[in-house]
Amino acid sequence: MELDPGSLPQPDRYRLLIGAIVPRPIALVATISPDGRPNLAPFSFFAGVGSDPMTLLFCPANRPDGGEKDTLRNAKPESEGGTGEFVVNLAVEAYAAKVAGAAEPLPFGESEFDLVGLTPSPSRVVRPPRVAQSPVAFECRTLQVVRTSPGTPHAGNVVIGRVVHVFVRDGLVNDRFHVDADRLAAFGRMGGTTYCRTRDRFAMPMGIAALPSPPRQG
Repeated sequence: MELDPGSLPQPDRYRLLIGAIVPRPIALVATISPDGRPNLAPFSFFAGVGSDPMTLLFCPANRPDGGEKDTLRNAKPESEGGTGEFVVNLAVEAYAAKVAGAAEPLPFGESEFDLVGLTPSPSRVVRPPRVAQSPVAFECRTLQVVRTSPGTPHAGNVVIGRVVHVFVRDGLVNDRFHVDADRLAAFGRMGGTTYCRTRDRFAMPMGIAALPSPPRQG
């Protein structure tokens, strides 16, 4: 099967993306509006960017009418009318259903914290709160928003943020900053409404050592 994305309806392109790009980590993003109203929403198009400086990204799509989702309205730079800040909280099994519940499209200004029963806790550096129940929270300042098709329904936006503070629950990392995956108990997104746990893991070396019969060198 060979496919031309331009010939496919948007829902089919979306299904291919979320079904093939798996598993996806989930960023539970907390923001605050310029007038101080908190917002919380999950995004599974989420990744780290780099460690120097420490940066990450998440991708809120446009609304069906082409408008900006509340998270993007809040997180975009102050020069564009936002606050320029956000907090990425991790999606873990302990509150998995609440992560999914935070995707409910509430009217602008209503709090998903209240809807799902997660607790806002003051951040150290930025204005948006972190989720008190989250074992890890990355406080970020927005560096840039890349809009792939402004005003187009369902089009993607890339929000790139510099991490300015990190909260990590005591006992989750060792003295070399290795995260205990069992204690973290993160979960990820598959296609549709399917999710996966991170308990099934295997170790493998990098590079040529990973091959079952490494070719001879020289």
